[in-house]
Amino acid sequence: MKKSTIILIVVGLVLFFFVAWGIGTYNSLVQLDETAKTSFAQIEVQYQRRMDLIPNLVATVKGAANFEQGTLTAVTDARSAWAKAGNANEKIDAANQFNSAMSRLLVTVEAYPNLKATEAFMRLNDELAGTENRIQFARQSYNETVKTYNMTIRFFPGSMIAGMYGFTAKSLFEAKSGADTPPAVSFDKK
Repeated sequence: MKKSTIILIVVGLVLFFFVAWGIGTYNSLVQLDETAKTSFAQIEVQYQRRMDLIPNLVATVKGAANFEQGTLTAVTDARSAWAKAGNANEKIDAANQFNSAMSRLLVTVEAYPNLKATEAFMRLNDELAGTENRIQFARQSYNETVKTYNMTIRFFPGSMIAGMYGFTAKSLFEAKSGADTPPAVSFDKK
């Protein structure tokens, strides 16, 4: 074999390797992107389930107690914000707003033992607790998927393919600042 033929074969093999690597990396990024989208869709399904429970919960609370209107308004406003949210970041913000409003509602409910004893409230509260568990699992799954995706688009050499094809980092679901502090609720009438 001629020396030039050997060089062409080696160059061809190297080019083939890089093209195959590029295709494989691109396909991996597409797969991770779609997995992240699917994981986020699972979160949306669980939040929608929770949003569907809220009108019944609010109606039950209104019917059973002379309840603080500001708390109920905050819950319904937060529910509306979720419905209006367009992209993932807006939905994450709306979910955090809703979590805060629901925390205030559930803390306020503690002052109404008659309400807590009603069968409708207990059933809705159980459904809500189950939904909250599913939401936490879905958020954890989403965050793990996004972590893998974000690392893949940042690590070299995958970052080259990610940059060429416009793959960008995705936002994680993170606890809102101050989420570790319980809401302050006062029952003093003014």
